[in-house]
Amino acid sequence: MAVDLVIFDCDGTLVDSEPISVRVGTAALRRLGWTIDEAEYAERFVGCTNEYWAEQVGETPPGWRERLHAEYEAAIKAELCVIEGIETALDRLDVPSCVASNGRHRTIRRSLEVTGLAERFAGRVFSAEDVPRGKPAPDLFLHAAATMGAEPGRCVVVEDSPFGVTAAVSAGMRCLAYAGGLTPAERLSGLGATHVFHDPAGIPDLIAALP
Repeated sequence: MAVDLVIFDCDGTLVDSEPISVRVGTAALRRLGWTIDEAEYAERFVGCTNEYWAEQVGETPPGWRERLHAEYEAAIKAELCVIEGIETALDRLDVPSCVASNGRHRTIRRSLEVTGLAERFAGRVFSAEDVPRGKPAPDLFLHAAATMGAEPGRCVVVEDSPFGVTAAVSAGMRCLAYAGGLTPAERLSGLGATHVFHDPAGIPDLIAALP
């Protein structure tokens, strides 16, 4: 079946933000008294919505969230970079593409601007803010496809988190699951992804080889 649209997740798929988020978030939760390490934080929260994260964290002392936000923003500005191989893939991609992320619009925009990817997706960025339910529900991917004029079955999603893979499969879309980040391949492969891969530069080839 032909591919009419490629939908990219942002964090951990286009930009290497997740190690930053995990490091800063783990330290913040430990200040609250949580006994949590970075591996557990990644398993519980990577790819989740802001609402899910806030619900799990619960009430916090005055100033705690402001400090977390300031630490995260400073780290993003100093450290954020593009996932290696993604720019090569985007240069070779010959079908329309867009971004669909559980992040807020301002956060997605900031990440794309810091890494120089903003122009590549101008006017084609979708956020969990746009739909009733973020990933792992299919709403966001279905909204992106409908807005871009593509049938779900003719879309390919590129994801790196269990939340995202689950959403893509639920939306009836084929999913390429990137296992070069924080989520191990074995966890992604059991969720129904069409293909699990490690080299983003090869995304166009994987799409061309899809049945």
